[in-house]
Amino acid sequence: MDAKLKIVIINGPNLNLLGVREQEIYGANTLEDMEKLVTGFAEDNNMDLDFFQSNHEGEIIGYIHEHRSANGIIINPAAFTHTSIAIRDAIAAVNIPAVEVHLSNIYTREEFRRMSFIAPVCIGQISGFGIYSYLLALQALSNYLNKA
Repeated sequence: MDAKLKIVIINGPNLNLLGVREQEIYGANTLEDMEKLVTGFAEDNNMDLDFFQSNHEGEIIGYIHEHRSANGIIINPAAFTHTSIAIRDAIAAVNIPAVEVHLSNIYTREEFRRMSFIAPVCIGQISGFGIYSYLLALQALSNYLNKA
């Protein structure tokens, strides 16, 4: 049997409040709901997931560095999408295929949310499908890694 693919799923600021904050934008599902959703797919597809959430930019950067042996990254940088060149540089530095994820469609929201520093160093971006954005990202990343 092939070795399990190691995928890290990173969530940025305020995502610990999913299910509570601005449900009209982000929905009623929690971060735990998302983790349960993607874990089922991962178990069926020989993947090992590691979840991380932080409200602090430096912690996210440190986590990316510490997990540079992972096969892939799924990242919802949240507000850091539009502000963090440092997270962008960390993803570029570890040279791991990454997918940027957003719960809401960032292109239908405020103008400042439409610019991502992270997307150019990712293999793709998925937004607008709530917690299913993570499942779509995991499916796409699995397909990408299995073709590599």
